Amino acid sequence: ADRLTKDVGKLLPRLGLSGGKLLVELAPLSEPSAHGAEDVHFLVRLNAGLEARPLGKVASGGEVSRLMLALKVALAKHDKVPVLVFDEIDQGIGGEIGGQVGDALAEVAKRHQVLVITHLAQIAACADHHLVVSKRAKGGIATSDVRTVDGAERVDEVARMLGDAEAETARRHAETLLAR
Repeated sequence: ADRLTKDVGKLLPRLGLSGGKLLVELAPLSEPSAHGAEDVHFLVRLNAGLEARPLGKVASGGEVSRLMLALKVALAKHDKVPVLVFDEIDQGIGGEIGGQVGDALAEVAKRHQVLVITHLAQIAACADHHLVVSKRAKGGIATSDVRTVDGAERVDEVARMLGDAEAETARRHAETLLAR
């Protein structure tokens, strides 16, 4: 618990939670159960000067996503799960933090296959492969299509995610993000 707390604590500032701290509390049970001899409680302090409170009661969706990412990064070297899925980990974060989250995801992807569903260009640009999911009506029924984009088409998609695939500034910004 202490090592996990320390490892996650090092990652939280990089994920936009500079005053954040995770505490793992082990509460001994009166009798061991099939799940062990202790209850595990995750407490978080999300900003400096606040007291640690139960994770489920104080963290927003975006904060929970970033805490989970920090946990996965800290545990990645020990985790035997081959594929990790992060669904809309960009919830509640903006561009600069998005880039930092993308970097952390890329770190996890060195040891695991990582699938990320995101609407944030800064995260999408960190991927090795970029899939675009689109919905449309086909014969009166909503369907989803998935296609891989790369090269100029990927620049177009990242520029679209930035807000305007046709604007030259968005295209230059997309190229810059992809070059990182």
